[in-house]
Amino acid sequence: MPGLTALMETPVERPAPAPASAPVPADESADRALVRLAQSGDLGAFDELVVRYQERIYALVYHMTSNHEDANDLAQEAFVKAWKALRNFKGDSSFYTWVYRIAVNHTLNHLKTRRSRTQHVSLNDLDFNAEHDPDLLQLISHKNPRRDVNLRELGERLNEAILKLSDEHRTVVTLHDIQGMPHEEIAQILQCNPGTVRSRLFYARQQLQAWLSDLLR
Repeated sequence: MPGLTALMETPVERPAPAPASAPVPADESADRALVRLAQSGDLGAFDELVVRYQERIYALVYHMTSNHEDANDLAQEAFVKAWKALRNFKGDSSFYTWVYRIAVNHTLNHLKTRRSRTQHVSLNDLDFNAEHDPDLLQLISHKNPRRDVNLRELGERLNEAILKLSDEHRTVVTLHDIQGMPHEEIAQILQCNPGTVRSRLFYARQQLQAWLSDLLR
C-alpha cells in the first residue's frame, strides 16, 4: 500500500527473537494521538505505530509458527489488516492490545489452514530454536532439573514438545512465558477471562514437563 513504508521493506532473514522478560509498556497517550491522525488518513502516523510494534509482533508470530518466512509474511499482513480496520477501532482497548489481537487471530487462522493442507509438519521445515530461550528452558525444568543434561539436547526436545501443543496452548506460552505478558493482558488479546489463560498455561506447562520427563528425572 503506498505510503506504508514500514510495511513495504523487503523481508530479511532474522535471527530467532530473544525471549522478552517483560513487555515494553505502551505509551498509550502517544498511541492514541497517532491513531487519531492515522484514522484521518495520515499514513506517516500509522508508519510510526508500525515501527513501535513491528519487532514484538514479528516475535509473537515467529514463536507461534516457528518459521521465519511465515513470521515475516504474517506480521506484515497483520499490520495491513490493522490499517484497513483502523477506522473501526473505537479505543475500547489500547492500540497495542488491539493489534496483538489481530496478529494472534490472523496467525491462528494461518495455522489452521496449514494443518488442513498437511497432516505432518517436518521439524526440518521449522526453526523455533528453543535452545536460545533460556527462560523457557527453565520453565519446564525448574521442578527437578538434571544438571548434566545437554542444553542443546533439551532445546531440541523442547522444540519438538512445543510443536505438539495445540495452537491455543502454544499461544499462551508464547504470550506469557516468552513475551512476558500478564494474564490479564493476554485475556484481553484472546478475548477470554484470565482464569482461562491460567488454565491453558497450566495445562501447557504440565504437557511440556510430561513430554520431557525422561530428561528431567
